[in-house]
Amino acid sequence: MALLDDLSGYEFEDLMVDVFRHRGYENVSQSARTADEGRDVLMEEVVDGRRRAVVVECKHTDTVSRPVVQKLHSAVATYDYDGPKRGMVATTGRFTGPAREYAQELGTESDGGVALLDGSDLRDIGEEIGMDLYNGRIEILCDEALAPFPPNTGPAAPVFDVVREIENIDPATIPTPETSVTFQPMLAISASTSATFETSVGVIHSLNETTDLVVHAADDKPRVAHGERSALVTNRAAPHIDLEDRRTELDATVAAVERERFGRTETAYKEWAVDRLRQAHTTTVHYTGDNNVDYEKTCTPSRSDVSIRSIDPVYLPRVNSRVELGEYAYRYAFDAAGSARSTTRNDFRECVHCGADDVDATYTYCANCGSINCDDHIKTERVENEPVCTGCAVTERFALRRKYFYDEANREAFREEYAAMAVHEKAMENVPLAVGSVLALLVACIVVASSVGVL
Repeated sequence: MALLDDLSGYEFEDLMVDVFRHRGYENVSQSARTADEGRDVLMEEVVDGRRRAVVVECKHTDTVSRPVVQKLHSAVATYDYDGPKRGMVATTGRFTGPAREYAQELGTESDGGVALLDGSDLRDIGEEIGMDLYNGRIEILCDEALAPFPPNTGPAAPVFDVVREIENIDPATIPTPETSVTFQPMLAISASTSATFETSVGVIHSLNETTDLVVHAADDKPRVAHGERSALVTNRAAPHIDLEDRRTELDATVAAVERERFGRTETAYKEWAVDRLRQAHTTTVHYTGDNNVDYEKTCTPSRSDVSIRSIDPVYLPRVNSRVELGEYAYRYAFDAAGSARSTTRNDFRECVHCGADDVDATYTYCANCGSINCDDHIKTERVENEPVCTGCAVTERFALRRKYFYDEANREAFREEYAAMAVHEKAMENVPLAVGSVLALLVACIVVASSVGVL
């Protein structure tokens, strides 16, 4: 079978770790390259509620004979495990007749025997898990997504929540938002790095680290997600949905649904993660040699020092809603995991006139034109005493002070009202000016009185 011809024996073991993990085995790990005692891969399975160890020997050869099966059987017997255990030999080639006969003599898997997987079996497994075993590429097959909306609510609920923070607007009066959802491919990768660096003076550096990464996987350039977005993906309590089961419901609820493709195969993401972790764990160590001379050495873990423990794909919904209010359209976009959200765009918290977006500021809605405004761009309409923005208001000075009106008709109505006012009423249209005038008059009276000797 022309299978994985370009891989080394160790790379074949590394690939089989992925194969077994995709088949549902747990705690799958690759043994150290040295002194593995015939145990290339160690993993566990749960059968009838009981956990059992599986010890695997991987042979990237044309034929596997009886001694290989015998060696593995001994390795299983000497494996220190508190519970039942069995063996397995996986090969890219085929087993000889004596090898199969010996495996049959050892009994079934439940008896602690040794299972045999040849190249033909691996080909069938590859089709089962969506993996091209001819070149080692694992296609990412995923229908699982984080829930785009809180339970028992529709796509409008998050928009209404945001609108409640705006002054002078009732969420019940806004039109139904036009909402679309884009499901973004993400990967939660867990890896361990274990390495020891030695010189003639002994161990100069060692590390044993576990790293969890959340990765954007929508294109060919993976990016690590941080902060709130990473927390959404790794939150174990976040509700999930099956995209295939819910597609009809989503199509009926929102205007558009898009699912982005994973940009690489799982194999490529695994290689990317290994390279990234090798770089992250590279360090320069200073030490003193046997001759009392100071040296420095750059310690970089090898590829075999990094073990990818799991790669879990999931779709993260990006919800994008659009609402038209008067002359303006507002967008609210966020990444979602049920009730939890990470906002990426919120036009409802931004002044349409100056772009101010202070999270602690107060924003007010102008019902006259539909704008949302910061305190510097919202005024009180003189006739109605309701908010009006500086962008749409009609203005005119009365008592030397600028007044704001919804329209020409309101301004004309106030002109008539102002013309009929008494002098003191007109003065009160500019209270600071009126107060200042009175104070100035008092000061003048005092000065005059003092000059004529009254005071």
